[in-house]
Amino acid sequence: MRAFVYFVLPLLLAVGSSEQAAAKSMVTANGSRPGTYEVKHADGTLTHTTLNADGSYRDVAANGKLEAKGKWSVAGGKTCFAPSTKGAQAMCFKEAPAAKDGSFTATPDKGKPVMVKPAK
Repeated sequence: MRAFVYFVLPLLLAVGSSEQAAAKSMVTANGSRPGTYEVKHADGTLTHTTLNADGSYRDVAANGKLEAKGKWSVAGGKTCFAPSTKGAQAMCFKEAPAAKDGSFTATPDKGKPVMVKPAK
């Protein structure tokens, strides 16, 4: 039994540390880091999207209502969102390079572009 623990424990620690390293290095398709972003939609409405380093996200309306939550990832040069919230649809965005202030335009596969900037 002791030999098993000595063999398996280092493997588990290595897997855990590599997952932590991957989470710390997660960035969007344009290189933006996890954090909270203000998103201005084409109709003028504002939402706040929080991208977490563990690959989870939350979209919150200006009135504080949770609109969607789930997982985010980068695929095919786009930042993609896979919501777990009932009624919310998966969506990928092609992002323009970020300006010096961290703002950028994100264009969904379907729909109008949104303006994104780090929340204050």
